[in-house]
Amino acid sequence: MGKDVIIACDFKSAEDTFAFLSKFTGKKPFVKIGMELFYAEGPSIVREIKKRGHKIFLDLKLHDIPNTVKKAMSVLRNLDVDITNLHAAGTKRMMEAALEGLTREDGTRPLLIAVTQLTSTDQESMENDLLIKAPIDEVVMHYAKNAADAGLDGVVCSPLEAEKVHNTCGKEFLTITPGVRFADGDIGDQKRVMTPAEAKKIGSDYIVVGRPITAADDPVAAYERCVNEFIG
Repeated sequence: MGKDVIIACDFKSAEDTFAFLSKFTGKKPFVKIGMELFYAEGPSIVREIKKRGHKIFLDLKLHDIPNTVKKAMSVLRNLDVDITNLHAAGTKRMMEAALEGLTREDGTRPLLIAVTQLTSTDQESMENDLLIKAPIDEVVMHYAKNAADAGLDGVVCSPLEAEKVHNTCGKEFLTITPGVRFADGDIGDQKRVMTPAEAKKIGSDYIVVGRPITAADDPVAAYERCVNEFIG
């Protein structure tokens, strides 16, 4: 898969989700299904969105003991999503187990990516709340290297870190970057943000965009603006 814009469909119900997606009568955008929607509607929402022709990033951020994550991934692999994820903080052993569970009997699987540090986390909160004293940039690179060593396809990271992740883990190691806002938009509760054009310049492979598109007066126009700025 090449560069793409992924819309974060952070809606509370299938009804709201399909009301939004129905606005897109041309290209079917790549969508992210997160915890709120998945927990509200279950696997059926994934199957229905896939049936409508969308690629799907299932964003559940698994983090548990290796065997539990392996079993969960062996269920998720049957949903035919394109990307799914977990927390790199779960250790290399957990990530390796997840990869085993996600791989189907014929050897195929969705892309598996790891969350390094959430884009709502900054140095202060990492030190005070998590008792991690190392610089956040160093922590992110260490987690990304662990994910690469475990055989994962990439990481979720701030766009501010995408270029360094590629330098650390290689150009083929994917960077999926939330925290993207238009230059004239509100950054909301994100701490580490960047515009689509800036994300393109530093080498993000995918950007995840939520409210700047979903809360826009014209979501389709906002999505097209995002695609134009990021892909050209």
